[in-house]
Amino acid sequence: MNVIVIMNDSLRRDHIAAYGLAPPFPRAGRKGFPFIETPNLDRLAAQSAVFDRCYVASYPTVPNRRDLYTGRYGFLETGWEPLRGDDTLLAEVLGQAGVVTQLYFDSLPMGSPGYGFERGFEGWEWIRGQHADHYVTAPVPISMPCLPHQARGDILRLARILKNAYVRHYERDYMAPKTIAAAMDWLEDNYTQPGFMLWVDTWDPHEPFDPPPYDHARYADPAYDGYAIVYPQYGRASYLADAELNDIRARYAGEVTMVDRAVGRLLDHVHALGLDDNTMIVHLTDHGYLLGEHDLLGKPGDLLGNLYEPTCRVGMFIRHPEGIAAGQRIGAIVQPPDVMPTILDYLAVPIPPTVQGHSLLPLMRGEAEGVRDYAVSGRFIYEPPAGAADTSTEFDGMAGSHSQVCARTVSTEQWAYIAAPYDMPSELYDLEEDPLQEQNVIDQYPEVAEALHRALIGFLEEHGVPEPGIAPFRGQPEEE
Repeated sequence: MNVIVIMNDSLRRDHIAAYGLAPPFPRAGRKGFPFIETPNLDRLAAQSAVFDRCYVASYPTVPNRRDLYTGRYGFLETGWEPLRGDDTLLAEVLGQAGVVTQLYFDSLPMGSPGYGFERGFEGWEWIRGQHADHYVTAPVPISMPCLPHQARGDILRLARILKNAYVRHYERDYMAPKTIAAAMDWLEDNYTQPGFMLWVDTWDPHEPFDPPPYDHARYADPAYDGYAIVYPQYGRASYLADAELNDIRARYAGEVTMVDRAVGRLLDHVHALGLDDNTMIVHLTDHGYLLGEHDLLGKPGDLLGNLYEPTCRVGMFIRHPEGIAAGQRIGAIVQPPDVMPTILDYLAVPIPPTVQGHSLLPLMRGEAEGVRDYAVSGRFIYEPPAGAADTSTEFDGMAGSHSQVCARTVSTEQWAYIAAPYDMPSELYDLEEDPLQEQNVIDQYPEVAEALHRALIGFLEEHGVPEPGIAPFRGQPEEE
């Protein structure tokens, strides 16, 4: 038995047509495109259990990967930092059980020196040239595509991004197709292995939003003649003109469609190699991306980055080779720490006691109705004691230490409660009546907020969070 995990970074759930959710913002493209074109992900969804309420736990990129690799709620104990030496990792457990493991990735954070995301994999390869990777050194001609204040990061980083993009002449040169092509080659060499796990992790559709021109044109307003804002500044979306924001949305949609085609080629290859009947496929993402909701763009940091639905509610499919739950929509609340125990359960490998997540196979078989009553999503839970070693790192200006206490989102089937620390105002949304979270109803339903606040405190206490990480949330919601 085999497992293939496909991770596409920053993929919004409402941009996968199989979920039946039109993106909630206006578009002026050629066809109006109420849905993004994702025929291959739709095909996979039709063969898979489709999880309707998958919420991130640790946020964003690096903390999420730790959740997946360890089966734990990483944000309760670590931030944006390397894997720890005492972490029990999925690839290590599988290797000890005799399963061949291989990792392909193209993202800079996963390749950061000392981060250890390749640890435990029998084979791994970093596909170079993504983002601001130090890859192209030739003096290729580049020019600033937008105003400096519209781009995230410094000019030198943007220059590296543009240089890496300059050498892409054909679709196979783009990073998601390039990474997935490498994984397809590995499959050809290894499809006869008695058991393997192939993990394919693409940075796309994450910024920079520079899809092939034809994918951008598929969604763009043909009358737009403004700046090409391929890596927009995080923060308030209102710093952009409407036409600029819509073009960013079109670029992002083009990235999604490019990724979809690459995933489709991998699925076709799996079928051609005769692996459909013995291979479980897991498709997921780490988080979404704000495209103007709440007047926010990107993944703003600190308290500005409250985890609203577009960033914390994500898509996930699991295709079981026996067709279990194929095409079914599962409404139970699931989270990334559930991926590791699900894979181990499928491969009949014992689940380590360090794992905090739950196997989702009982849900898929109809043997269980749920694995949790609510999801808690967050980042960087507490500050270390005075004098403790500072394990902070930095990537693109995103602090990665225990140096801030950010809001936590508690999600149920009906409610989303954003618990703010200290005296910051908390928020409550009725997802049944207000799925876009436009009306904060915390004053109308204080008893709901109180119950979810107690659930948050109980969750933090149950998982052994030190008191400095709980204290900012000790006050009742109406007192904050």
